[in-house]
Amino acid sequence: MVPFRVRDIAISLPALLAALSLVAAGSTAAREPAPAAPIEISARAIPLNIEDPALAEIGKLRWRGGLVLTAREPRFGGWSDLWVAPDGRTFRSVSDEGSWLATTMRYDTDGRLIGVEPGLIGSLRGEDGQLLGSKMETDAEGLVRLPDGGWLVSFERDHRVLQYPPGEERDGQGLAGRPRRLTTPPEFRRQPVNGGVEAMVVLPDRRTVLISEDASERPGTALGWIVDDAAVWRRFHYQTRDGEHRPTSAAVLPDGDIVLLERAFDRARGVRVAVKRVRVADITPDAIVRGEEVAWLRHPFSVDNLEGVAAGRGPRGETLLWLLSDDNFNPLQRTILLHFELMP
Repeated sequence: MVPFRVRDIAISLPALLAALSLVAAGSTAAREPAPAAPIEISARAIPLNIEDPALAEIGKLRWRGGLVLTAREPRFGGWSDLWVAPDGRTFRSVSDEGSWLATTMRYDTDGRLIGVEPGLIGSLRGEDGQLLGSKMETDAEGLVRLPDGGWLVSFERDHRVLQYPPGEERDGQGLAGRPRRLTTPPEFRRQPVNGGVEAMVVLPDRRTVLISEDASERPGTALGWIVDDAAVWRRFHYQTRDGEHRPTSAAVLPDGDIVLLERAFDRARGVRVAVKRVRVADITPDAIVRGEEVAWLRHPFSVDNLEGVAAGRGPRGETLLWLLSDDNFNPLQRTILLHFELMP
């Protein structure tokens, strides 16, 4: 979901009409499948706390480096979720404008995040094998790697979950492949247009957990679902930090529990993001599930519209986290990639 955008830029009527005519003329061609394109990504280091650059901890999170990412490729931005491979380097992301990104991260000898290698960028396809069209179709929010190497991607607006095949994107497979739509219950389709499932994980026992950003059946909670191997959906209720913070991403921790992000925004206080740890054992049908807050990111800490989290194990057995922001293609926002160690 987009918490804010800059939309008060004046556009002349002739320019607007010209732009609309170009879109109309190229709409059919734009949906034709296209090969992945190489992308160069620039990275600039940022501190954990902009007022105290020496600070290295917040809550139970220890700083392992952060970057502002930029690229000249017009599709770069709007990144809504991420996945990091067990090697701690291989990286995938999806955008709420219907793009995917495949790249690798670089670290120094101390394990601090220092850069991102050149990668590939492409556009997601729909069930018909064609590129996704309007914003109603392209709004990808959640990304999960399946045990067979395939992917689940959740979408807002046209609320659905698509399953993409295993394989490499450079070969037209993986996130570049042709997906199939999973069956969802009626209430899934009734989620608020711009407030659907952003937090989604597949547990080691193969159950899928999905949590809506804005759908709710009880005050102070977000509606969640547990889906078993028989594709039976059962509801639960996730207790948020307060009435303002809403779930935006989740990942499975090395110990099998879940790390979850909750984001809040208003113009007076800016973006605030709570990082929560949720016990999988607490996620049962009809339960009210509460997480343990391990950190709360807000100014003057480096924070933006954080919508992606990934987790993994480091070389010493430590638990590592990566957080990624959605810049909404807004010049006042940034794509930031943050790296932490989660302390016991």
